[in-house]
Amino acid sequence: MIVVGGSLGGALALQRLLEPLPATFPQPIAVVLHRHRDSDAGLAELIQRNVALKVQDAVDKQAIEPGTVTLAPADYHLLIDGDCFALSVDDPVRFARPAIDVLFESAASSVRLMTAVVLTGGGSDGAIGATKIESAGGQVFVQEPGEAMNPEMPLSAIAATEAAEVLSIDAIAARLLTLM
Repeated sequence: MIVVGGSLGGALALQRLLEPLPATFPQPIAVVLHRHRDSDAGLAELIQRNVALKVQDAVDKQAIEPGTVTLAPADYHLLIDGDCFALSVDDPVRFARPAIDVLFESAASSVRLMTAVVLTGGGSDGAIGATKIESAGGQVFVQEPGEAMNPEMPLSAIAATEAAEVLSIDAIAARLLTLM
């Protein structure tokens, strides 16, 4: 499983990350992008335009599907609960709901093989979760801060982890293709 988090500039970064992945990509991908609680549900459709993989908003208790990109809906935390997604309205974490750390931490405790990707964004959301994924034996890829619209989130993840690979978005996509 691949878990991805981003904030400011994250939708564009995510689209660029997903574009090279073919429709036959076998891994499920769960995504948290910080967005306003009143944002509309059109993000999945926007990303789907240039992506071969199926892109959808998460639904509570929905089965995790291989080769599908599942987005946290606005104002809900997205969690991995065994072989399903779970949605939560628990308090915001670091002022965010959905929060990247919530997704990453739930993946670290539920999934055997996982890869985390931290994209552009402000603040430090994702850093603690990235350390949990690393501790659980997963790999962490962080967007090169110099190419990020906002480098704070990537810099926080780099500082918190011991072995995160810092790569351009294109290089992260190439590494994800090796997971096929």
